[in-house]
Amino acid sequence: MFRLFPIICVSFLASCSAYVPSNTEDACQIFEGNIDWYRDVKISEKRWGMPAHVILAFVYQESSYRAKARPKRPTFFFIPLPRRSSAYGYAQAQDPAWNDYRRETGNWGHDRDDFKDAVNFIGWYSNKSTKVLGIAKRDAYSQYLAYHEGWTGYRNKSFKKKPSLIKAAEKVRRISSQYEKQLHKCEERLRRKSKKWWFFN
Repeated sequence: MFRLFPIICVSFLASCSAYVPSNTEDACQIFEGNIDWYRDVKISEKRWGMPAHVILAFVYQESSYRAKARPKRPTFFFIPLPRRSSAYGYAQAQDPAWNDYRRETGNWGHDRDDFKDAVNFIGWYSNKSTKVLGIAKRDAYSQYLAYHEGWTGYRNKSFKKKPSLIKAAEKVRRISSQYEKQLHKCEERLRRKSKKWWFFN
């Protein structure tokens, strides 16, 4: 039995890290499936002021909740070419922004394929967007445009030449509103479950 214990622990940890929601458009189901994610998002919300439903909408759009998501690698006659972007993980954070985040917060051990770290990054970035650009944190549409284009790009309205990005931002606004309505119905249940899970762990 004792020989099997390490194997069981490793299997359990692997299953947790591999969690992908079966229904990515239902915030309640997402958090019910992994209550740790609920706590992670609420911690980011409390620290940075970005609403939980907006943070979750960013993850929905950026990675579909896949820890190791990356942009597709282009090919030339079936030969893989370098990726056009360094975006990686739940938040699809690129190297320069991620390094700025780690330097400013001191979170040098954070990883982009860790959900808790990724949602903290989203909160940090949105907080900066509010300070630099004056965008309300509840404004999922504008926050996403600034997240994607950067602060200079947003000021220059570079997104106006990118209809696919405008469409993506509208989708983020829609799913954010949807998540907010859903969380109103299950927030208390999630809060109780989160406290219970913390007590037993």
